[in-house]
Amino acid sequence: MFGLAPGKGRKRSASDESESLRKISRQLEDMDPEEARYLSAFAYLLGRVAYADREVSPEEAEMMEKILIDRGRLTAEQAVLIIEIARQQNRLLGHIDNFLVTREFNRLASLEQKKDLLACLYAIGASDHSVSNLEDNEIRMIAGELLLEHSDFIAIRSEFRDYLDILKHKE
Repeated sequence: MFGLAPGKGRKRSASDESESLRKISRQLEDMDPEEARYLSAFAYLLGRVAYADREVSPEEAEMMEKILIDRGRLTAEQAVLIIEIARQQNRLLGHIDNFLVTREFNRLASLEQKKDLLACLYAIGASDHSVSNLEDNEIRMIAGELLLEHSDFIAIRSEFRDYLDILKHKE
């Protein structure tokens, strides 16, 4: 699932994992723990972009569900539950957990998985046919936290240029 790369670096301590990841991971108890952490971080980051404007639209929630079912091979019930937890965690603890969750995803993911996540983040933003400046800025911040090259960010962002509010002509 997701081509999970083996973990890199030091041993983890319980305090390293955010409450957001723990809550989502508990819903994935049947999975390998590393795979559950990866998927938890992935879902949380989807929610982080969806909630960038302080609300999650029905289109964004539907796109998140589709991504988790298609790419995470989750059941619809699991996807809906994980999305709801991610939404609530972003609403309640986002400012606290954002860096911790992104750092964990960075540890678990390969370069290709990070790029795939970025494309999914833009798909969330574009789900209502418009990537707002808030969403675009949040995705840019996540790309930086994931230590992606600027050229990787621009290449993926350019695939969604028709949806970027900043590039749309205002009348």
